Amino acid sequence: MDDRWGLFQKFLITQEQHVSLTDFFFNSLVIIVLTILLEYTYIFAARTISNRRQFAGTFILIAFTTMLIISIVKTSLALSLGLVGALSIVRFRAAIKEPEELAYIFFAISIGLGLGANQTMVVIEAFAIAMVIIWARYFLSRKSTNQNLYLNFSAKAGEVELEQVVDIVKHEFGKFHLKRYDENDQVIEASFVVDSPKPEKLQSFTKSISKLGSNTRVSFVESKSF
Repeated sequence: MDDRWGLFQKFLITQEQHVSLTDFFFNSLVIIVLTILLEYTYIFAARTISNRRQFAGTFILIAFTTMLIISIVKTSLALSLGLVGALSIVRFRAAIKEPEELAYIFFAISIGLGLGANQTMVVIEAFAIAMVIIWARYFLSRKSTNQNLYLNFSAKAGEVELEQVVDIVKHEFGKFHLKRYDENDQVIEASFVVDSPKPEKLQSFTKSISKLGSNTRVSFVESKSF
């Protein structure tokens, strides 16, 4: 029994870490290049409605931190168990609004995991394949004239009902999301995200909405400008 306990203790003893500084430095350069490319891809090819440039700035820190953790704990069971215990008392909260944002975060984490495990060529090959897929879909989608727009509407209170505006939005654009609605004694305001409208529909919508009252105001803003 004592021999088994001694063997188990030796198994848990943290051994000297044999992390190659040359490999770590090379993987650090690789992760910098890959995350910069990932940031550029997210900023220009993603379809999320958010401040993509600010969000993409976290990719390099996420990937590098993941690589550093994996490089340190991969040769030690004790450190691995300690990492699990440390993370169990830390609660991470992030305002992830869209699945595409979460997908890019997981992509950055997977890059760090692969390079931390010293699987450099596998990571580079997988990254190249993913970039081909993402950019191919981006350029294919650009062939159409569709784009996502913010639609802001305001009118004098009492003249227009929200249901009337929603009916016109649905008729002209099809898919939409109501993002904000405000109403007081003087004005009614609503903001929509209009899903892939055709440019010729904008004028048609403006004419239809103007029939509801003389004090209606409409503005369209490209979602990528936010």
